[in-house]
Amino acid sequence: MNNAAEMAFPRAASTDLRRRLPSVDHVLQGDAAQALAERFGRTAVVRHLRGLLGAARGLAEAGDAEGLEGLLADLLGGLERRLAWASAPSLVKVINATGVVVHTNLGRAPLSSGAAARVAAVAASYSNLEFDLALGDRGDREAHAERRLGGLVGAEATVVVNNCAAAVLLAVNTFAEGLEVIVSRGELVEIGGSFRIPEVLRKGGARLREVGTTNKTRLSDYKDAVSSDTGLILKVHRSNFDIVGFTESPTREELVALARSAGLPLVEDLGSGLLEAPHALLAMEPTVPACLKAGVDVVAFSGDKLLGGPQAGLMAGSRSRIDALRRNPLYRALRVDKMTLAALDAVLADHESGQAVERVPVLRMTALTAEAVRARADVFARRLRQASPCLEVAVAAGTSAVGGGAAPTLELPTALVTVTHPTLGPDRLAATLRADDPPIVVRVAEGRVVMDLRTVPPDDEASLLQALVRAAGRQ
Repeated sequence: MNNAAEMAFPRAASTDLRRRLPSVDHVLQGDAAQALAERFGRTAVVRHLRGLLGAARGLAEAGDAEGLEGLLADLLGGLERRLAWASAPSLVKVINATGVVVHTNLGRAPLSSGAAARVAAVAASYSNLEFDLALGDRGDREAHAERRLGGLVGAEATVVVNNCAAAVLLAVNTFAEGLEVIVSRGELVEIGGSFRIPEVLRKGGARLREVGTTNKTRLSDYKDAVSSDTGLILKVHRSNFDIVGFTESPTREELVALARSAGLPLVEDLGSGLLEAPHALLAMEPTVPACLKAGVDVVAFSGDKLLGGPQAGLMAGSRSRIDALRRNPLYRALRVDKMTLAALDAVLADHESGQAVERVPVLRMTALTAEAVRARADVFARRLRQASPCLEVAVAAGTSAVGGGAAPTLELPTALVTVTHPTLGPDRLAATLRADDPPIVVRVAEGRVVMDLRTVPPDDEASLLQALVRAAGRQ
């Protein structure tokens, strides 16, 4: 134990190691502990100090004199580290250099600075969430974002819940509780996190009626399944996979006609939330307005995929069907808060302006050409070679992914920056980048670290370069 620690926590003459333990009050009287209390708060200091002293007591009772001495010698240092770790936010900004635009593990769609500012303003103050400013009386929270949404997609009415799975759950429970829901076997998808369509239907109180086969489902399969026990026909976007080759499925218009003739609602889980294709590559992805124009009763889609907004489940459709969803008591449990509505309203306003590609980060990133990414990659690679000559840096053609269960087969041509270190393996280099501030997530392929600047905002390129230079300097 060093002299300073010896003075603060003197050795006891007794052989009972527990007598070496200082009291909480004794430690708190020291200048260093008081400085920690001013920095982190006395309550937190006391809680973590007790935890450390509890660990020290365990060592003493086990007769571990060496371990006890080491812990007490660094008691204040250990206390500061614990406090710093505990006070640090768990959810932090990450630089996404993977090229996956809608990256589910990294929070899906990033908001524009304007939308983020709107959220901050609403979150930090009172708002007219359920207050009609004109009448000076209780208002309707649904009015804030849903007016814009209905106009953008061409729907009679809309409703917003907390994610797309919740939207499907609400629709199933509203229209088919105790009844059957007809779904093609080729559309019984599993959403991220082992969340499967059959399980959603079961939790919604409905029974699954599978029709067709994995690759071929005909209109006649749907017709044969319709009975007095049918509550709903559900069409599901395959989200993160596609079936190619020997396939068959009825058109959306054919399903609409069948549902109407049977007096059943047709709900489509579209998932991606694309309002209009920002470029030709996304033209193959169905849009919300197109589904509604075809006659689908209710279209459910995500707010944080190709719409480019916050996590939310959006539903648009006929007035009678949407009103039925609102009347369901489950709706109140699934509705969103003021911050989600603020972000959604801001993003919808960007779409409404006709400048969504310029203002919404997800659409801007998907619209980048390979040539535009290549130009940035060449400049970045040259700067990195100059800043860290030990790195082997190259630029190669590659592909980006839309991600997030949207456009599963679409590959966006891009340019990749590849990096190898003479002694650090790619996995270790990638781990070092993840430990930086802010953390940086890259891909590892063919023995190299691979970065795609499509998903790196230009303002973050300097941080990425500096992190690579720091990582290269660690042997």
